[in-house]
Amino acid sequence: MRQLLFAICTLFSTAYAADPSGVFKAGAATSNITPELGTSMNGGFQDRQATFVHDELHARCLALDDGKTKLVLVVADSCVIGRGIFDEAKKMVNEATGLPMENMLMSATHSHSCGTAQAVGQSEPNPMYQRFLARRIADGVRCALNNLAPAKIAWGKVDVPQHVFNRRWKMKPGGIPATPHGVTTDQVKTNPGVNNPNLLEPAGPTDPEVCFISVQSPEGKPIALYANYSLHYVGGTGPGHLSADYYGVFCSRIGELLGVGNQDPAFVGIMSNGTSGDINNIDCRGGQAKQPLYGQINLVAKDVAQAVAGACKALKYQDWVPLGVAQKEVALGLRIPTPEEVEKARAVTKQSKLFPRMETMEQVYARETVLLADFPKEVSAPLQVLKIGDLRVSAIPAEVFVEIGLGLKSRHAQTFTVSLANAYHGYLPTPEQHKLGGYETWRARSACLEADASTKIVAGLEELFAKLQ
Repeated sequence: MRQLLFAICTLFSTAYAADPSGVFKAGAATSNITPELGTSMNGGFQDRQATFVHDELHARCLALDDGKTKLVLVVADSCVIGRGIFDEAKKMVNEATGLPMENMLMSATHSHSCGTAQAVGQSEPNPMYQRFLARRIADGVRCALNNLAPAKIAWGKVDVPQHVFNRRWKMKPGGIPATPHGVTTDQVKTNPGVNNPNLLEPAGPTDPEVCFISVQSPEGKPIALYANYSLHYVGGTGPGHLSADYYGVFCSRIGELLGVGNQDPAFVGIMSNGTSGDINNIDCRGGQAKQPLYGQINLVAKDVAQAVAGACKALKYQDWVPLGVAQKEVALGLRIPTPEEVEKARAVTKQSKLFPRMETMEQVYARETVLLADFPKEVSAPLQVLKIGDLRVSAIPAEVFVEIGLGLKSRHAQTFTVSLANAYHGYLPTPEQHKLGGYETWRARSACLEADASTKIVAGLEELFAKLQ
């Protein structure tokens, strides 16, 4: 009798561990987040205004459900999005559906041709657009949840090395000018220019992997594909053009290559930003042909989509996988200027003939110093790891250096990292890269985390990985 009872319990335990509900579901949707013309566009040291919509901007949403836990992944076409907007969107979804806020991973693409959602450089967001953005992200998530239907899932990866370059370079003596703060000890130069005669070698590696998650209906009809590539952005858009950059083109192209037709619900392609804080699409050795407007965007997007579509042919889909999530807050110090530095910087800003707008780089960074004086000494940054079967997806609220993502991949067999996720706290160099200096370390609102911030973040993520074992 005891043996029979043990056998029954073992059978029940095995069945529940393999599939507690009998049905795995997925749903996807998009939501248009294109701002009005005349809106601010950030991503540069000077503000720009949108004059033309080259391609619509979207929040692209994927919902997963194992019968016990629901997860949502969202990527929005925006340079950076602050925590307030993401939290407001999550709150709206939670109030409408009951989905816990921590079960949602939301990130920005980092396209430099989108509407300003957070103050960066000399760009200021329109509060009306911020509210619109939060609402439309929430709407997209709710639609994806409404579209949940039986599905199967797989994930994979493929290398696309030809489009990623480390943009931080070690230079010959005399090849690195003083920083806008007057510092002369930098050992690297960011974006030194193509065929600069002072080039020595890149200051760090690249990550060529495109990691992706694919979901299909039980019959094999594509539902969505969520990809991740460590590439800052591409650029080469028209002046004043709103555009989703290569992220948007990839999302369209991957559907074409997977043979998606006019299905209902529509297939959703999604591209998230990996650990690309020091990675761009410029070959400083001069190996790229000159392209017309949007030419390089299309080239990169189509190459990446082609590689992913090819890798999809070898995928083995699973009818059910367990889902989970772990999240925590980590306290990070900020590099706040001294009163003396602020006073000196304020005098520099007043030298601008266009005050309150700044003209020179020295003035721009002086303004950043003045603004940072009102920042707190410490911020709380949300860290998150999603469990999707044996895959782990980590989320960091910063422009993460590639070494950090490569380190996580070296310690965890199946994982990738989403940058600019759930909040925005600027650049995240490693302590070693911080010592080398360079643009990403120059103190500004977009680069003010303490030098050891990445060490604390990685330690926090490792705790979350352990919780999800």
